[in-house]
Amino acid sequence: MKKVFIIAFAASAIVFSSCAHKTEEKEEKEKFVVTSPIQIDTTIYSEYVGQINSSSHIELRSQEKGYLQNIYVDEGQFVKKGQLMFQIMPVLYQAEVEKAKAEVGFEQIEYNNTKSLADKNVVSPNELALSKAKLDKAKAELSLAQAHLDFTEIRAPFDGIMDRFYKRLGSLIDEGELLTTLSDNSKMWVYFNVPEAEYLNYINQSKSVGEQNVQLKMANREIFEFPGKVETIEADFNNETGNIAYRAMFPNPKGLLRHGETGNILMPIKLKDAILIPQKATFDVLDKKFVYIVGPKNVLQAREIVIAHELPHLYVVASGLDKNDKILSEGLGKVKNNETIEFEFVPFEKELSELNNLHAE
Repeated sequence: MKKVFIIAFAASAIVFSSCAHKTEEKEEKEKFVVTSPIQIDTTIYSEYVGQINSSSHIELRSQEKGYLQNIYVDEGQFVKKGQLMFQIMPVLYQAEVEKAKAEVGFEQIEYNNTKSLADKNVVSPNELALSKAKLDKAKAELSLAQAHLDFTEIRAPFDGIMDRFYKRLGSLIDEGELLTTLSDNSKMWVYFNVPEAEYLNYINQSKSVGEQNVQLKMANREIFEFPGKVETIEADFNNETGNIAYRAMFPNPKGLLRHGETGNILMPIKLKDAILIPQKATFDVLDKKFVYIVGPKNVLQAREIVIAHELPHLYVVASGLDKNDKILSEGLGKVKNNETIEFEFVPFEKELSELNNLHAE
């Protein structure tokens, strides 16, 4: 009897343990997080590679031949308009000016004497006209000699920053030789190319909302603190690339931007009633995007969606969803199609706040 009682007790313990285990499994069944898309007006940014140029960037070249006698500035220096930068040896040109001045003086005396005689009818009017022509010629030659002398001084045509020197002190300079370049960086022009479809969207949007600011993402991935404006669009599309060139202007009061830099233009696109979902709520099958819709009786159904735009941690949905759908936002790898789940509904506003915090970190 004792053995039978022990066996019965053991069997009861096994049955009780099994029931308890099943009850525990039932109690611990996982709850999934479900949310709904939100439909809001939002702004996204199209990104284009840009080339940054100074609004005025010129080459400074010698207008005369001679030895580079003086350099009054340094590489990378800021210079003011009219400031003397280089001087080519002026001795020969100074001598030509002095010679031309003497010739003018001589012809002036000749003209004065001839005029005095002409007033007394001693010489003909033609002789007076000839003397006047010689004087005018001498004055013109003096002006030319003075211009050559002035060209030996190279001055800044505007406020700007010097580039490197291509000739050193004492170098023999030929006419037209490059000495340096000068950049006015007070405002910068950024050139970038836009595809035809996006050009059409930009034109339509500009008509409805007016001119919009654009932003510049610099090479270090930071956003330039001063917004810019699109100033010009070229006349023609490039037939090979299908793009058209834009030029945006950015003020540069702190001088951070320099000629020749690169960056990315961020152009805003306003979307009305856009459907947003978290990227983590999607999964891929081949080259298509899907989400799990929570249907009647909490049964999951995979549904294909079409993505219009991608944002940090978010997708803008072109088709396949509306704001009243319930979608699985977490645990996609733990479920399968047509599976029944238990879930907790979390408003997407809360999800969006968490995603923004994650993005900020």
